[in-house]
Amino acid sequence: MSIQHFINSFDEAIADEKLLKVERWMIPNPYFIRGDYTISEAAQVVDQLRVDFMPVVDKMNRPIGVLTTKLLLHHFLINKNMDEKVLNQISEQNFSQVRCDDTLLDIHLLSCEHFLVVDEQDKLIGVLEREDLIKGLSKYVRESIESENNTGILRVILESAYEGIAVVDDQGILLEFNEAYSRFTGIKREDAVGRPVTEVIENTKLHITVKTAIPERGVLQNIQGQSMVVHRIPIWNKDRIVGEIGMLIFEGVTELYHMYERLQKNKIREEIREQPFMVKSQQTVKTTLDQIVGVSESTSNVKRLARKTAKSFAPVLITGESGTGKELYAKSIHNLSSFSSGPFISLNCGAIPEHLFESELFGYEEGAFTGAKKNGKPGKFELAQNGTLFLDEIGEMPLTMQIKLLRVLQEKEVVRIGGVKNYEMNVRIIAATNRNLMEMVEMGEFREDQYFRINVIELPIPPLRKRKEDIPPLISHYVKEVCNKFQTPEKMFTSAAVSAFMNYHWRGNVRELVNTIEKLVTLVDGTVIDTHHLPYNMVKETGHISGVSDELNQKSNLLDKAKSLGNEREKELILTALVQTAGNKSKAADQLGIHRTTLYQKLKKFNIRYTECSPNTTIYIQKCSVRTTFSSYITVNAHSPYWHVICIYTCEDKKRRNQDG
Repeated sequence: MSIQHFINSFDEAIADEKLLKVERWMIPNPYFIRGDYTISEAAQVVDQLRVDFMPVVDKMNRPIGVLTTKLLLHHFLINKNMDEKVLNQISEQNFSQVRCDDTLLDIHLLSCEHFLVVDEQDKLIGVLEREDLIKGLSKYVRESIESENNTGILRVILESAYEGIAVVDDQGILLEFNEAYSRFTGIKREDAVGRPVTEVIENTKLHITVKTAIPERGVLQNIQGQSMVVHRIPIWNKDRIVGEIGMLIFEGVTELYHMYERLQKNKIREEIREQPFMVKSQQTVKTTLDQIVGVSESTSNVKRLARKTAKSFAPVLITGESGTGKELYAKSIHNLSSFSSGPFISLNCGAIPEHLFESELFGYEEGAFTGAKKNGKPGKFELAQNGTLFLDEIGEMPLTMQIKLLRVLQEKEVVRIGGVKNYEMNVRIIAATNRNLMEMVEMGEFREDQYFRINVIELPIPPLRKRKEDIPPLISHYVKEVCNKFQTPEKMFTSAAVSAFMNYHWRGNVRELVNTIEKLVTLVDGTVIDTHHLPYNMVKETGHISGVSDELNQKSNLLDKAKSLGNEREKELILTALVQTAGNKSKAADQLGIHRTTLYQKLKKFNIRYTECSPNTTIYIQKCSVRTTFSSYITVNAHSPYWHVICIYTCEDKKRRNQDG
């Protein structure tokens, strides 16, 4: 059943309703660029506004085309001429001009992606995307689609998939919405299914591509403030499209950033080709939340909270154990915020001596103290102007500095040491700690007013042991990264080894996991890493890991038992030889068929002594440890030329004999 079937059944009066007017759904007074802009200027505008397309107008503000990010990417890859005019690149086929009084029913059959709304003088006054059009029409057809849904789409969605997966029918209505997508967006499945996909997923084009039937793989889509890589795959039933699958790739980074990075590297390489020394270029790829590996619900919740936090100007306190990735979250929040154009300055409060802390944070003027630099030195606040200042390990900050920091945060002004000029501060503060600041406040080790000043928004990061679902993807990610780093063939973990990783406590969290992987990749010769390669403390703590490990442990126990029995038997033979040779070690060694030196080593190993004594006395043969109750005694008769063994018995035998008289 098609959307046209429902449209034809509408009463003509509905077409005149204001709800279906283009004016109701268009975006008024849109941003636009002129045709004489260069590609470089247009790309900067598109990047700053974070839009997928930009109307292009002439000098009279009349539409002449649409410039899309797809066209920009194609130009960067093929032409690479940044000074070329936009007019030469735009397409006149991907948009249509419409009027405010047109209805959605009038324009829905037009085969274009963008509708540019013009007035009576043909000047641009608004834009309308097809997803807005579908959203309006969906209000009328939703119930009919739900009641007569005979598309026959197979509802096969793997809830265990790491990727977010959504399925729509041929009208763009959500039929499936898996758990991974739900965690990422924060929208429950039951609240998503049955609604138009445009109401649930930001900037989606599933409702458009399901009409074109053209699959799209690896395209960019902006969701919750960051660019993600998505796949859109149509579903065919015989000879017609009945729906489409949308897949969200979490570890994707924007292709535009990669292109920009390659262009910058090529430019730098050309500039330094003639120079005798090479300088390491600054990394242009920004840290984003999609670079933080994790599929657990807790990680998804933290990422979602971080995205919301980035939109605010309030100070943030990131809490969590050491090694959980607090600085990664801080950089991600910075790059998603309005301060992203400014610098990200980090200061470790636990690594700076107390007497140098003030100068590091606020800077100093020339002559402020002995040894001060000639022209003074800017502090971290000045360096972070219009950006973000990250105060790591803020729980280690001295109390005296907390007072001065509190005043700066309240007054929004900084004064250098030895200076009189006030510097107005426009800096966002993000702090992090692995300590319980509230307990420190109660103990008088941290100021209460400072705590509430920096803890406007708290971002708690759970330890790795409480989000074990993240361990397999972390292993997969860092094994590839470490192998690429050391230029070694890629290695794989057995299921038993992965199980050991998941059962381990990970006191050092992700940092300890990465260090362990780096050690294993470096030291293991083969391409497979199994449980016997793991560090001893990990195997000891996790115990029996899997069926394979249980079998190995059982075999190991049997070997230990056999070895123990062998030691006992060997010890008995040595004692017997010593008794038969009346303590003559040379003869005992000959009788045992070993060298005398070897016998001495055996005696030392089993802690055996043989002491001469008077006739009919008890000789202490074996001296055992404190925890051992066994000792051997031998009674001999020394009247004959050779000692004659009368009996051999243990301490328990002697004790029993003494009790019996």
